[in-house]
Amino acid sequence: MVNYVIISTPENSYKTPMCLAIPACVEQLTAENHAIVNLGGIRKEISLALVEDIAPGDYVIVHVGFALQKLDQLEAEHTLAMFAEISALNKDN
Repeated sequence: MVNYVIISTPENSYKTPMCLAIPACVEQLTAENHAIVNLGGIRKEISLALVEDIAPGDYVIVHVGFALQKLDQLEAEHTLAMFAEISALNKDN
């Protein structure tokens, strides 16, 4: 499934593919600048090269195998709940 974003200018509107970054909980620090995260039950090793001061239990935004930023736990849980709600709506259609 490809997600799209609508970009509008005064002259035109068009849709373009959108990349999705996903909140993930850090479960374990592994090799230097790497960690195991939990993405909705899927465990994956990612790079922490772009972020600092990450510890197990922290949430990070993950895109293409890299943590892009540390995320507040409440914000991460809110975002994950919205993803679950969208997923449930898609299953109904």
